[in-house]
Amino acid sequence: MAYGGWCARAAIAAALAASLAGCSVDNAGGGKAVSEAVSSAAPTAAAAAKEASALPVDEQPGTVYYEIFVRSFYDASGDGIGDLNGVTAKLDYLRQLGVGGIWLMPINPSPSYHGYDVTDYRAVNPDYGTLDDLKKLTDEAHKRGIKVIMDLVVNHTSTEHPWFKEALTDPDSPYRSWYHFAGADEDLKADGAVGSNPWHLAADGKGKYLGVFWEGMPDLNFDNADVRQELASIGRYWLEQGLDGFRLDAAKHIYGDYSSMINSAEIQGANQKWWQEFRSGLSGVKPDAYLVGEVWDSPVVIAPYLDKALDSAFDFDLAGKLISAADRERDSDLAFTLGKAYGLYEKSSGGSYVDAPFLSNHDQTRVMTALSGNVSHAKMAAAMLLTLPGNPFIYYGEEIGMAGAKPDEYLREPMVWYADPAGGEGQTSWERGKYNAAGSAASVESEQRDKGSLLAWYRMLLRWRSEEPALRDGGIIAYSLKNAVPQVSAYVRETADERVLVLHNLSGQPQMSELAEEYGSFAKLSRKSDNAAELSGGVVTLPPYSSVILK
Repeated sequence: MAYGGWCARAAIAAALAASLAGCSVDNAGGGKAVSEAVSSAAPTAAAAAKEASALPVDEQPGTVYYEIFVRSFYDASGDGIGDLNGVTAKLDYLRQLGVGGIWLMPINPSPSYHGYDVTDYRAVNPDYGTLDDLKKLTDEAHKRGIKVIMDLVVNHTSTEHPWFKEALTDPDSPYRSWYHFAGADEDLKADGAVGSNPWHLAADGKGKYLGVFWEGMPDLNFDNADVRQELASIGRYWLEQGLDGFRLDAAKHIYGDYSSMINSAEIQGANQKWWQEFRSGLSGVKPDAYLVGEVWDSPVVIAPYLDKALDSAFDFDLAGKLISAADRERDSDLAFTLGKAYGLYEKSSGGSYVDAPFLSNHDQTRVMTALSGNVSHAKMAAAMLLTLPGNPFIYYGEEIGMAGAKPDEYLREPMVWYADPAGGEGQTSWERGKYNAAGSAASVESEQRDKGSLLAWYRMLLRWRSEEPALRDGGIIAYSLKNAVPQVSAYVRETADERVLVLHNLSGQPQMSELAEEYGSFAKLSRKSDNAAELSGGVVTLPPYSSVILK
């Protein structure tokens, strides 16, 4: 990916569209050069488009990932709890869906149902199986061309972890300095980075310990070199077991304990330095290990993490825009939004970043609930997501329209495989569904029989993505239709060898979209979600809630 080339492309495209430029002095380096590129653009739009087409292409070779809460997914042992062998049993389902990677939420031993408070970093939760089961899963996934990454929670451990238990009971233990302790009466900062007092009274009442997220999750002390070395060693261990990388929980909270300090340059620099150290520590085992971080913040905060550290960071801002656009049935100018972020990411990473767009995850209201149960809107949200650059992530059950809202347990309900309320083989039952009760909710079984289902829609979009290189690997360029149609989202996806135009009618009414000649000729409807879509005389007729790809 070429930073200067991408920004110039974005600037020229924006000039053609008579809209704001995607790269500026404030949000990317080289803003002055971009402004000059816009002001000195050729006098005709056609000439400007020709100039843009000659610039380097911002490619992002991409894979679609599928997030799995193992406990809820599929039960191969018959105890009602999902397990690793259950995931293995459903790899063909995932391959048929079209995903190229899976993210396993925490699989380490833990006293909680969710697993984000780890008690043993080098073991598998016995509820989920054994290390051999994990190796079987990764082997079978790789045979199907599916990568496997796992949640790695390094910010904190469980209070039940042997490190912490020893540190708490023995002030002379070497593990004492692996955590943050203070006297019971010591005056401490109380503005925790996630909104509550991060200091908790120890069980014996003789002191306090730091736990930003919860009293059951004491923070590790990353100023201690032994801690850093051990965590890098743990990363290497799991890569040696066959994993392809990690989703890194709470990536901006390694040193970010207090709201008054988390956005300071010092804290951000310390976090960046740690992840660079972690990346370097993995290189001897798997130099191409995929690292995607949870950095729930703006692009300007995310960008430094992509410098010789993370490959991707989840695009939380974009997720909100996609849901809003589908709900309001109005275009949100995706290319412009992404252009601002990509300019920063390109410069920080030297061209090695990959975006990680998504709609929802295990911490957020599920898509179908956010869209008030409107299947058409859910289809359009998916259509936008799966035609964007990078590695899109799908949350399990999203493809069948599972619902869910806080508290967190109801965001992570059992996957619904069967239409029968009695369920069937492999159906998990560790928790009774509130939003996705068996028999009353969408199920894989019922949607597989329906050619118009949300599941069929996801499969279609993932097939398009696999068959169209520009959709899978290309960059994104702004595109303005001749006739302004706010209900239609339009953008170009491009590799060095191919350009395609993506159009989505987000509304329930037919739309006529007049193509702009200055962007080049798109003369063929390569893909269409509705057979009634037509291209004639430079005008595309888009049926309600439909998507097309033009070449």
